[in-house]
Amino acid sequence: MMEFPTQAVQASRVLVVGDVMLDRYWFGDVDRISPEAPVPVVKMGRTEDRLGGAANVARNIAALGAQASLLGVIGVDEAGDKVRELALHDHVQAHWIQDPGMPTSLKLRVLGRQQQLLRVDFEHRPGAGALEQLSRQMGDLLDQHQIVVLSDYAKGALAQVEQLIALAREKGIPVLVDPKGKAYQHYHGATILTPNRSEMQDAVGAWASESDLQERAQQLRRQLDLEALLITRSEQGMTLFTESGREHVDAQAQEVFDVSGAGDTVLATLAVMRAAGLDWLQAMRWANRAGGIVVGKLGTSVVTAKELA
Repeated sequence: MMEFPTQAVQASRVLVVGDVMLDRYWFGDVDRISPEAPVPVVKMGRTEDRLGGAANVARNIAALGAQASLLGVIGVDEAGDKVRELALHDHVQAHWIQDPGMPTSLKLRVLGRQQQLLRVDFEHRPGAGALEQLSRQMGDLLDQHQIVVLSDYAKGALAQVEQLIALAREKGIPVLVDPKGKAYQHYHGATILTPNRSEMQDAVGAWASESDLQERAQQLRRQLDLEALLITRSEQGMTLFTESGREHVDAQAQEVFDVSGAGDTVLATLAVMRAAGLDWLQAMRWANRAGGIVVGKLGTSVVTAKELA
């Protein structure tokens, strides 16, 4: 592994656009089952809020020492206020579009003895007016950044993703996309897609062998006019497909504690290293290392430059 490029990372400017969420954790103790129903009774202890979704990508970029900007839609509510506060705390330069017609996306997780017992999601898709503002503001911000990350959690902020990719392409700015769903044609013209194993299967179907995967991946890459396609494969590591062929790195995780948010860390590291001037293979190696660190932490977490170096 090459030396961590500290100076180049600190000079990097990355814009993240996508579905902003608040991850809320309720921690408690469980020592009995409810007499009302066969469910555990959680005696509440502490609570914790963290940035989630696209905001967690931006938070990871800032933790690596790069300059992180975030563009997203929030509601006019307590969760939106908390997201604003956390972004400031985590050194993310945020540009908020407020939509009074929707709640801020919130994932509430209830944990007992460090085990997740329940998750409750509060969400609603942004209105057309908010999406128009998002597109205009992204156009205004592009010139100040070297790379754009589109973080799609299928919550509606990237409903006009084709238009956003076109805006970046016009300026010659690379676009990294964390995709969702099966209709990958929406992402035509992006620079790189980073699906996980399950998302890749949704897009191209199940593969029978590594050579079959390579054929399907290269076909998808050419169809979508991508420079690269990176598949994150959990315990199987990561595989990168480009015009020059296939590259693979094995997983580095010593102990997997919690995979939530790991894709955000990988995407953030990939973007930062690419903005710092590394090629896709070098960037993938750093992203793989970061992913191996973050899965050893509880919940949506970050990897710092010090941990990575």
